Amino acid sequence: MTDPASLAQRHATAFTGTMRPWSAEEFTTLLASPHTYLTDTQHAFALTRIVADEAELLTLATNPAHRRQGHARALLQTLEAHASTQGAVTIFLEVSAQNDPAIALYLSASYEESARRTDYYTSPTGHRIDALILTKKL
Repeated sequence: MTDPASLAQRHATAFTGTMRPWSAEEFTTLLASPHTYLTDTQHAFALTRIVADEAELLTLATNPAHRRQGHARALLQTLEAHASTQGAVTIFLEVSAQNDPAIALYLSASYEESARRTDYYTSPTGHRIDALILTKKL
């Protein structure tokens, strides 16, 4: 389940209709980096990049049939603990300003909005969407 093609397929399932899913080639590149950490379960996965004292949550994808069952929250706890053991003192992420369920998850996990990137994402229909930058001290 952790090969790049499988991750790309799972990512596409999780983000169908909302954002551009990542390709197998993109996952191949990310997984080749010694700074990238994959947290994977049967129903969800997350990729985190850890550099110096900072971690970045690159993506968190949950199978739509298994949302709101605690999978994403458990992944967050696991990747935050790993990032902390690797010396990260903060973690940040970008999330679509229109992704209310994800924003609610992150805010409930003590992330705080630190910035906004105007027109950062492009929806499948061509609409521009702001990204929120959320940050948490580990």
